[in-house]
Amino acid sequence: MTVLILVELDAGAPSDASLRALTLARSLGDSSVRTVVFTDAAELIGAALADYGAGDVYVVEPSAVDGYAPQAWARVLAGLATETGATAVLAAGTDRGNEVLAHLGAITGLPMAANCTIVTPDEGKTHRLVRHRWAGLLLEEAVMEAPVALFTVATDAVAPVPAQTPSVLQVHLHQPELASDDLRVRAVESPAGAGGASLATARVVVGGGRGVGGPDGFAPLEELAGLLGGVVGVSRVVTSEGWRPHKQQVGQTGTKITPELYLACGISGAIQHIAGCAGAKHIIAINTDPGAPILAHADYAVIGDLHQVIPALVSALRSR
Repeated sequence: MTVLILVELDAGAPSDASLRALTLARSLGDSSVRTVVFTDAAELIGAALADYGAGDVYVVEPSAVDGYAPQAWARVLAGLATETGATAVLAAGTDRGNEVLAHLGAITGLPMAANCTIVTPDEGKTHRLVRHRWAGLLLEEAVMEAPVALFTVATDAVAPVPAQTPSVLQVHLHQPELASDDLRVRAVESPAGAGGASLATARVVVGGGRGVGGPDGFAPLEELAGLLGGVVGVSRVVTSEGWRPHKQQVGQTGTKITPELYLACGISGAIQHIAGCAGAKHIIAINTDPGAPILAHADYAVIGDLHQVIPALVSALRSR
């Protein structure tokens, strides 16, 4: 059994979500795990992947595919799946992972299941799946019958665990054959948008909602996030008001987060927002409303004005 995995990068290293997908791939039984990564830092990336059980790394350099091109990436996966005899192709259940595998399903005519938490091979060409539905509010049990299974792994399905014995790594430079139509849609990330911690993989997220009051009210949250080694996230109303960019939105229509700590400040806790932060290990809510829905999901709550609580918290952290 051969499993082919699309690996995404975060600040030049394999993303936490991709390492979780690799961890799940190792649970599929007696399988050979091979990875595909779009980068020009083959050796550095390959060494990190070997620690998680990847034996072969197929590297596609920027000269072949410049930027993020979902159809081109899917075309690369389709070719490598045939070349390697893969019985399953998987990716992390991120925006990119789900989009690329959806394109792969359209190219190959194969079924694709998104946001799986458990995958169990069953009698060769059948896989039993458990996957998130309704933004993780429901779990669905399903059976996939296909010669090659396509699925993405929910970002909070498993913890990223290195293999007990690192693999002996082989790096292959892959030159794909692509048509001009495959590169028609591309997204090139600007230097200003690159780097820094990722909201999807941050260990600490400081969230701000309507209660922050406006764009200027996020300065104390930024300072607190910096002291905690985290990043700032926001609720949907904040992006709707234009106070912060959509890429910082936590929720069903934003980013699903799985931090060790989520500090929600001035966020009421609409169900769409809870769907995005339910994977947090600990939730602390700061809110003036003791009846705010988010308090029902919080491990701890501070009933008070965030404009007083946050500066006090920053001051206490700085004094230590």
